[in-house]
Amino acid sequence: MLRERIALWGEATFTGPASAEALEACEGRLGDALPDDLRRLLSESDGIVGECGLGLLWSTDRIAEDNAWFRSYPEFAELYMPFNGMVFFADAGNGDQFGLALSGNQDVYAWNHEDDSRTWVAPNVMRYLEEWMTGRLTL
Repeated sequence: MLRERIALWGEATFTGPASAEALEACEGRLGDALPDDLRRLLSESDGIVGECGLGLLWSTDRIAEDNAWFRSYPEFAELYMPFNGMVFFADAGNGDQFGLALSGNQDVYAWNHEDDSRTWVAPNVMRYLEEWMTGRLTL
């Protein structure tokens, strides 16, 4: 169902759905439950690739791996605020990342890797995809 909506906004290559085991393994590695909207989308497609190979939505494996790296890389602890309150799920192709707050809402933020700012960009993952894919969201 979500795939059909996303396909209306632009080029999107979908993968198979994430298994319950893959979702649980991702959450186990994060030490947090995935936000509901993100979990629902991953249950339909374990990753979405857009134009020019841009990862609009990472796979559960990449979400777990990249977030573990961001949270444990020693130099990042000196450069940036902690990443424990967010889960990154996509990148902008320029070093900036898109993430969801783990505070219970579904808000999407863009993290700027140059100044460590975290800017609200959408009220949920689907709106992020719509705005990003149609060019209304730019960084």
